[in-house]
Amino acid sequence: MKVGIQKVIEFKNVSKTYPNGVKGLKNINLTIEKGEFVVVVGLSGAGKSTLLRSINRLNEVTEGEIVIAGKSITNSSGASLRRIRRDIGMIFQSFNLVKRSTVLRNVLSGRVGYHSTFRTVLGLFPNEDVNLAFEALERVNILDKAYTRADQLSGGQQQRVSIARALAQEAKIILADEPVASLDPLTTKHVMDDLRRINQELGITTVVNLHHVDLAQEYATRIIGMRAGEIVFDGPVEEATDDKFSEIYGRPLQNNELLGATV
Repeated sequence: MKVGIQKVIEFKNVSKTYPNGVKGLKNINLTIEKGEFVVVVGLSGAGKSTLLRSINRLNEVTEGEIVIAGKSITNSSGASLRRIRRDIGMIFQSFNLVKRSTVLRNVLSGRVGYHSTFRTVLGLFPNEDVNLAFEALERVNILDKAYTRADQLSGGQQQRVSIARALAQEAKIILADEPVASLDPLTTKHVMDDLRRINQELGITTVVNLHHVDLAQEYATRIIGMRAGEIVFDGPVEEATDDKFSEIYGRPLQNNELLGATV
């Protein structure tokens, strides 16, 4: 390992078998370093979401161990688990916002891991938290929407709220599960630009599942290709050639069908 490089996420012999017998992950060994922008690609059912959601234990693994910044999230519980999860922000395809609440209140929900349930239920956030929320909204260029209800925003704006929530959380890792799948091409670019800028400016380790191969090539510093629960490619974006994508998807490229296509 290079001097100064910090392991942030480690998969050690991780497997996941669902109750119906389907193997979502098969003996995954993987290390993601601080500050990387990793994009995971593969066909539907390849294991992308299972991999991503196991990092913060939204999915429980069957075998192996996942280590976050030197601490086993797999073997943690109670306060220890909450502390590890506090450092992991999650961005969902469906935004996962409280639609009837204001943008500001949604962003402040990123602070709940720092306070008692009593305080957060009553919305008793200190001024420092409110300032963090405003700064996060400014970073994704929707500060003017702070007091607007979330259900009055466009899809792209709602996704920016979810990014701001992760920033207000002061997450050291951002996980994004198909964050642009429901957005139009222009809005997709804006959201992906936001994620890349935050990664570069703040050094937040970012792992994104994407359908679009061309987006993976444009934004990733490293691409992981999955097929049938296994990692079949892992390398810098420069090595993710058309031939490599053909291997990932188990079929040859025909007239660039995978580039820019939804797969």
